Amino acid sequence: MINLDGRAALITGGSRGVGAAAALLFARAGADVGITYRSRQAEAEAVAGRVRELGRRAFTAGGDLAERGTAERIIDGARSALGRLDYLVANAGIWPPEAVPLRDLSDARWRDTMAANLDGIFETVRAALRSMDEGSMVLVSSTAGQRGEAFHADYAATKGALISLTKSLAVECAPRITVNCVAPGWIDTEMSDSAYADGGRERIAETIPLGRVATADDVAGPIVFLCSPLARHITGEVLNVNGGSVLCG
Repeated sequence: MINLDGRAALITGGSRGVGAAAALLFARAGADVGITYRSRQAEAEAVAGRVRELGRRAFTAGGDLAERGTAERIIDGARSALGRLDYLVANAGIWPPEAVPLRDLSDARWRDTMAANLDGIFETVRAALRSMDEGSMVLVSSTAGQRGEAFHADYAATKGALISLTKSLAVECAPRITVNCVAPGWIDTEMSDSAYADGGRERIAETIPLGRVATADDVAGPIVFLCSPLARHITGEVLNVNGGSVLCG
């Protein structure tokens, strides 16, 4: 039902996890796909290869999106390689696994999390808005941005900021560009491996009403939906993908 033939999407952090799943789902829906990575070039190229196997054009580019000029270079490269840019999925980010109370949080960790999760999104979205004529954007937040996350205040602060940014941009960019947000809970990705160790996965699953941790595909589906014509009258929304663990309106 979702047909994105002739369209092009750029997914930041597309070398693994939710980003890789979204890249492949966009390709299956007919879109050409650009993928950014920070250090995992081999994984990004592998995802791009799978996109090409689906008969779609693929583009990869590396760099730290928080560094001035990187996002502009990547956006320009994607438009040149794919011929257009219709969708931006701002997915790149980090979750520092060490639980640290704010009183002990180092300046370095705070700055690193802000740079990866907020500054990089700002740079990428700004560059895309200067390039896109119309289309859709999806920012990837988290349940932590809705209810907070003790001992991970840096991460929660960035994800809460993305929700506010989504709502601001939805009004700013209307009617040409829709801007929405997905807020996943726990996902079965490498980023959360440390939390799943020693029975952690089972304990987490017990807190989720649907009884399981989400797969990357569970999150990729709503992302592609929000970029599709089926969601053409949706903007400024936060779509929860958490199995019922956080019920936010």
